[in-house]
Formats: sequence, C-alpha cells, structure tokens
Amino acid sequence: MPDRTPVQLGEYESVPLEADQLTPRDVDRLHALQARGCLTLIPDGTGWRLKADATVGVLVLDRVRVVMEPKFAIPGEQLMSWLAYALGTPVPATARRWATGPDSYADLVAAALLEQCERLLREGLRRDYVRRRSVEPVLRGRLDVASQATRRYGQLDQLHVRTFDREADIWDNRVLGSALKAALGLTAGPDLARALHSAAGAFPQAATPAAALRALDRTHYTRLNARYRPAHTWARLLLGGGGVTDLLTDHGTTADGLLLAMPALWEAVVRRLGTEAVGPYGGHAVPGGSGVGITVRGDLGNASTFRPDLLLSFPGHDAAHRTPLPVDAKYKRYDRHGVSAADVHQLLTYSSGYAPADAPITVIVHPQPGGHAQRTLQVRGPKGPLGIIHVLGVDTRTSPERATAWIGSGLR
Repeated sequence: MPDRTPVQLGEYESVPLEADQLTPRDVDRLHALQARGCLTLIPDGTGWRLKADATVGVLVLDRVRVVMEPKFAIPGEQLMSWLAYALGTPVPATARRWATGPDSYADLVAAALLEQCERLLREGLRRDYVRRRSVEPVLRGRLDVASQATRRYGQLDQLHVRTFDREADIWDNRVLGSALKAALGLTAGPDLARALHSAAGAFPQAATPAAALRALDRTHYTRLNARYRPAHTWARLLLGGGGVTDLLTDHGTTADGLLLAMPALWEAVVRRLGTEAVGPYGGHAVPGGSGVGITVRGDLGNASTFRPDLLLSFPGHDAAHRTPLPVDAKYKRYDRHGVSAADVHQLLTYSSGYAPADAPITVIVHPQPGGHAQRTLQVRGPKGPLGIIHVLGVDTRTSPERATAWIGSGLR
C-alpha cells in the first residue's frame, strides 16, 4: 500500500486539509459519505475542512489515511469489548487500548479476524465433499462418458472424470480468505500485514468480495461449522456487510475503509443489554421488535412507520396478561444536558402506543462514561399525568456484563 499522510480526528471533531491532499475522486467519495450522514466536507479557504459525525474507523483515500477515533461516549480501550458484545462474538485479544499511532479500528478488527483464522488453522480447516470435473491420465472417480465421447472421440490417453472429494475449498473458508485479503488494504501495521498475508495464503478465496458476502448471507450454522461463526462475524465487517444491521457505513462503493456508525452500535448494545437483563425477572424481548409499529397515514408521500428500539414484556398481575415496556437507545450525552423536547415527545408517543394506560412508562438508555446513573422524568399536562420516562445512563467504562446486571435492576 502506498504511503499516505495520516490524518487523525475524533468524533464530532474537524481537521483542515490542503487542497492538494484530496483528489477529485476523493472529494466525490467523501461527498457520498456525507450524504449518508457519516462526515461533513466543506470548502475552507483554499483547502477543505473534514468533520467527523458519530462515526469512527478508517478511510483510505488516494493521498491521505483518515483515522476517526472514538471519543464521544465509549472510550477507545473499551470499544472492541462493546462491539464484540453487540455482535455476540467472543471478545478478541485485540480488545486493548485504541492505538494513537498508525494503528486504528481497522487494525483491531483485522487482528480479531486473524486471531480466529489462526485458531481455525490450528484446529484444521473444515472440509466438505466438492464435485469437480477434470481431465486425468488415470481414472479417478467416475468416467464422464459423454465428455469422453464428444471431446476425446474415444481416445483413452486422457480421461474426462467426475470426482467427489473432501476439500477445504468451500464457502466457509473462501469468505475468510477474501476477508483476510481485504484487511491487507486497510491495515497500517507491517507486522499485522505480514501475518494477514501469511494466513490468507492458507485459505481459498471467493471470486469477488460481493460473492463472499452473498455466501455469508446464505450460511446456516450447524454443529459442523458452528466454530466458524466468530470468524465469519469479523469477516462480514471487513467485507463491508455490517455484522450488526446498518453497522457499517461503507459498502465498498464510496471509499476504501471500515467505518463504524456509533448510534447503530449503541442501538445493538441496548437491544442485547435489555434482553439479557430482564430474563431473570421473567421478562423477554418481543420477537420482531414491536410488530407493525406506529403508523402515520394520510400525509404527503408514503405512510411512515416508527417503533422503539426495543420492546420488553414483563409478567403482569396474572399469567394471561403481560406488561409491555418500550425502550429507546439514545447515543447522546444525557449526563451533561437535559432530555430534548423532541425525545420527550417521541417517548410519550411510544407510551401511548405500547404501554398500558394505567402505567405509561418508557425508558431511555444512553451512554455515560464514568458511572451508572438513573433519573425519572414525570410529564404532566393540564388534565394530569401524561407519562413517566426513566433515563438510564450506562457506564461504558465498565464491562458489558456488569452493565447488564445494573440495567436489570433499573428496568425491573
């Protein structure tokens, strides 16, 4: 990979760029990412000013390598732990402090993939029966009579055969080979690059990254390939699919890089936190999120639908009735300022649509580095109470497991 000028900034921070640091192709790619809400690029005198939004990761452009570090709500040393928790995969050995040098989020994810791939190599790659057609000097498998007659005209010096042998060249391994190759273009550390190159040589590769992603979408895990699930999870991130829904902002068409949308990560974290936290109290998450959601019809354009990030169900006074509890994830620093009027209106709509009339309760869960916190908002109107909003701040400096225990008591 050619040398590129490193550019570092944090969430919601901005940096100036010289006019000659961005090529016209870079400008087009950055504007495409700007349209997705990942960053902002504006002219600044004779150059440019690049501002990161709620996005971290790395962008490999033609002349610069942009590293966006987590600084807003989840400390860098905890990012990989929370990411692994959201993905439901084991915490990798790369769950270390966010590097302030040339390493970045892409290096950490690549190292997590490498760790899983090396484990698979030590255990032995999975093999499965693969059908192949080939021309051999001796008979192996079954003779392809039709091909032999039409292509060799009865000659027997070369035999068209069909074989059915156990091989490692299967999709479970191909997607990992493609992901290891993709990681090489994103990593900055020479030692990591050498290790990735060495591991990539031991895996077959798909024809294109898109083909590997399609194979991942078709993959079903059984006892035969269950051990591949963590490696496939990290591979999906590097190939641009987004192991968590809408987690990645780059799909391979706008820029070479690996970008993590922090609000989407936080939503995934809250969904798992809430689901696991209420289990001991007889609660569970409503399958499918919350059904059809709250629908608005009659306006210009198509009907709009919205729903809470998580809808929990708790045991009621009798076995036949359960109490729903809408939970919304907010990637905002509500430990530093009050809940916005727009969010209050949103949560009141959820309580009206989902919560029982005698208990119009909803929950906001936000990140709060430095300690858990809880407060209660009581919303009243001229005719009496309208709803109760519990605001839970989850300490992102602690482990997800400890946060699960604390949030369980708050949601109960």
